[in-house]
Amino acid sequence: MHQRIIGITGGIATGKTTVSNYLSKVYALPILDADLYARSAIGSELLSLLVKRYGQIILDRDRNLDRSQLANIIFQDRTERDWLEGQIHPYVRDRLIDESVRYAPNTVVMVIPLLFEANMTDLVTEIWVVACSPEIELQRLIDRNQLSVEDAQIRIAAQLPLAEKIDRADIVLDNSGNLEDLYAQIDRSVQ
Repeated sequence: MHQRIIGITGGIATGKTTVSNYLSKVYALPILDADLYARSAIGSELLSLLVKRYGQIILDRDRNLDRSQLANIIFQDRTERDWLEGQIHPYVRDRLIDESVRYAPNTVVMVIPLLFEANMTDLVTEIWVVACSPEIELQRLIDRNQLSVEDAQIRIAAQLPLAEKIDRADIVLDNSGNLEDLYAQIDRSVQ
């Protein structure tokens, strides 16, 4: 039996978590979250590499990774972002594959914000892009991450343009309106 693997992506702060939480709660679908796997990829070995590369500035008072400091570095420099993603993406890919096999043949949802950028489209059988207007995306990111307009724009620009993701999607979920409208779109898409 063929396993259905729904790949959820979209712009930063467009509502991917809202969609995956709904699919988990209402349809009891397992959610495989690439961001969670990326966080777990930074163990002591990679943390040592990061400190060697960037210095103590990326550590907090307790000598743990200060993710906001690391983000400031990698979102300012494409070469550094590429290097870090090269360290993390193979681990994330392996975790996504292992977990999807564990649930087979049942449907799973892979939430992969960098689905296209990380060349992981081969892991999914269909691609859902969560989208909203650029103005809403910017404001949500500013509010969620407590960023300046400039820093939010840099993070949005670091990803593939949302229009390109939409062009490559099997399903586009417009999250510019209210939650009830978004949930109705999800209900139609999951059937």
